[in-house]
Amino acid sequence: MMTKKLACLASTALVGCLLSATAAMAQSTGSQANEVDSVVVTAAGARAVAGQIVETLPKSRASVDAAFLATQSTGQNVFQSLNLLPGVSFTNNDPYGSSGGNLRLRGFDGARVSVTFDGVPLNDTGNYAVYPNQQLDAELIDRASVNLGTTDVDSPTASATGGTINYITRKPAHEFGGIADASIGEDNYRRGFLMVDTGDIGPFGTRAFVAGSYQKYDKWKGPGSLEKKQVNARIMQDIGNRGDFVSLAVNYNENRNNNIRQLSLSDFRTFGKNYDYDAVCNPAAVSGVVVPGNCTNYYGRQVNPSNTGSIRGSALFHLADNIRLTIDPSFQYTLADGGSQLATVAETDGRVRGTVAGAQGPAKDLNGDGDAVDTVAFFAPSVTNTRRYTVTSSLIWDLNDDNRVRVAYTGDYGRHRQTGEYTTLDSQGNTTDVFGGKEGHGAKVLTSDGSFLRARDRFSIAQLNQVAAEYRGKFMDSRLTVNLGIRAPFFKRELNQYCYTQNATGLTTVVSGFTVLCTTQTPVVTNADGTVQFAPNGTTTGAALANLRYIKPWSATVKYDKVLPNAGATYDIGGGSTVYVSYAEGFSSPRTDNLYTATLENKVGTPADTRPETTKTYDLGYRFASPTVMATAAVWKTDYKNRIVQAYDPDLNISIDRNVGAVKAYGLDTQAAWAVAEYLTVTGSFSYNKSEIQQDLQVNAAGATIPLSGKQVVETPKYTFGGRVDWDVTEALHLGVQGKYTGDRFSTDVNDEVAPHYTVWDMSLEYDLPFAKKTYAQLNVNNLFNETYFGSISSRTNALALTGSSASAPTYYIGSPRTVQFTLRTEF
Repeated sequence: MMTKKLACLASTALVGCLLSATAAMAQSTGSQANEVDSVVVTAAGARAVAGQIVETLPKSRASVDAAFLATQSTGQNVFQSLNLLPGVSFTNNDPYGSSGGNLRLRGFDGARVSVTFDGVPLNDTGNYAVYPNQQLDAELIDRASVNLGTTDVDSPTASATGGTINYITRKPAHEFGGIADASIGEDNYRRGFLMVDTGDIGPFGTRAFVAGSYQKYDKWKGPGSLEKKQVNARIMQDIGNRGDFVSLAVNYNENRNNNIRQLSLSDFRTFGKNYDYDAVCNPAAVSGVVVPGNCTNYYGRQVNPSNTGSIRGSALFHLADNIRLTIDPSFQYTLADGGSQLATVAETDGRVRGTVAGAQGPAKDLNGDGDAVDTVAFFAPSVTNTRRYTVTSSLIWDLNDDNRVRVAYTGDYGRHRQTGEYTTLDSQGNTTDVFGGKEGHGAKVLTSDGSFLRARDRFSIAQLNQVAAEYRGKFMDSRLTVNLGIRAPFFKRELNQYCYTQNATGLTTVVSGFTVLCTTQTPVVTNADGTVQFAPNGTTTGAALANLRYIKPWSATVKYDKVLPNAGATYDIGGGSTVYVSYAEGFSSPRTDNLYTATLENKVGTPADTRPETTKTYDLGYRFASPTVMATAAVWKTDYKNRIVQAYDPDLNISIDRNVGAVKAYGLDTQAAWAVAEYLTVTGSFSYNKSEIQQDLQVNAAGATIPLSGKQVVETPKYTFGGRVDWDVTEALHLGVQGKYTGDRFSTDVNDEVAPHYTVWDMSLEYDLPFAKKTYAQLNVNNLFNETYFGSISSRTNALALTGSSASAPTYYIGSPRTVQFTLRTEF
């Protein structure tokens, strides 16, 4: 077992590991089928190091496979396992991966990277965020790949300007068997995983697997825990002997986490890295009166739950000897929340009174103490509930042995409901339901007129229709391969804001999409510009009322489309050397939060006029392969336009989400693997990234600007190094050591605060048990030398005060300390 694992690691970690000459590093069934022959095969077999296939697509791509993932900490999220690849920077928020983390790919944040799972898009339909703790169990991942700066021609995305991450579920085995593992570790870590393959069953050789896992552990600092449950299954039917098949897979994942406290630099210096939330609820006062449950610093209120699931189909059919059709339909479900989660409401508040018989209703006793004069604390999460339907399909036509044409279609339809229904807190300050008053979950907080309290209430539909085409040709006795492609996404958002949106003080034109009033009150004033005002209540004085103007609930539809060409070529120089060049354009449409920032047009709320972000990426690369060495290097350049940030708009006289100009980025990505001996391999990577903002940011009508021109993009290290050594000490004992150096990262746009560079080393030790076949014990040590460092960053514009922009301190997840985990794994 160890020899096989080591052989894979020789090229897996940093240069791509394919399991056979017919396996392709791709996302959808169409991309996999299209890339079947995108490897180099010699008369003696596949060109490789330690038996692994050389990646030859004309784009910068790097991959890991199941054997490499098995060396990492059990239960770890797949993004952390990709962190050794060039161009990738991922910071984990805890040692085992369930509290999420921060992804950067060539300087682009995770929301600008397309993430797919069996071709299914995983980016949020609203804000495009990706959630590492919701990913597939690593034991079930066949392979994972990263496209640096480019997408596949059928990538189902309207948000990818920085590249893609794709991973694929393993296929059910033809023979009965399975995997079982059990893990324990520091922080009271425990996890169990079981998978069973049915093998070929029935008259047609149908095969399937079912799998489940359970994981729970304490936070590495402070009170609270992280719990994860996951169930997976896949059934597959091969058709004929030409590779045709149909498959259906399901996934369900449930997380129940307590948040880990982020620290500012001042917090870290004052309280140390272990500073966290309070173990008990210490209620705070409102207007001098203590409000039970009003505990902003209580760990029990800091919850982060999610229920996610998917049903994924895939199929490949030969319509003729040289024509193939692939179809990948899917359905996804998401229920998750976050946000500030705590709200205090006076029993005399206008939202509580509502409108009864055409007039403001009475105050209401919300806490059951017999009066209606109190302020009451409630759990008020920002809940997102999404139902998403996607289909990706390709028609692949082999004109002859050297020429292929592919056309593809993607349809992606997401219903994105965002609410904030209040629910009650118990006597200790804990919520009675983690999803608040969401229908089917906690009890709603009813008002005098029978409605219910809510912090937000909006609904959007995100719809992508995309067509794509690709040509691949081989010339000069197959030494030259040319790819020409085009992707045309047509994206539409239907927006429905059901709450009143507050104008900025004293203004009647522009508002913030987050400052809303969700109420059934009847406005007492309708202004000439269409805004409305409400009567004073227990929390708003009459004097302040004049400045509180609201845009009425509104609906709108926005559309974005773009034609995105891509081209690439690879040339076999000979002697194991190839060169490649690629060009690709990317596109990211505005997020819902950008669009719910509204302006008034003809007295009606209208989304801010924000254009899509676009990129043009150029790569020039070199690859070398011999029986013992694989290496690649690529220089790249990205022109990034229409970057969206919150900025002052001089025409509207206020700050809104808007396009502020360009970012110029360029760099170098390198990777190598060397099979020093049959028992020893070394892999390594290095990346250099210079991502520079091109212009300053205006912040007010007086002309004050924030000096951004020439500044490095936040959270983006200029230098990263990664490497791993694998050593078969004996036939039964295997040692692996890996490390990642992350350079300085700026935590503000103006580069006036920095997260210092750091290096984290990990170790794995595996031992084949002599008394049990296919069974081994594994010891993992994360952060071997107990490095203290700043991990994920919540960045700000400026940490020090500037003219027109007050100081705001960035916050950080502190890297978790050295952690030891032990796993016993068996295959049967």
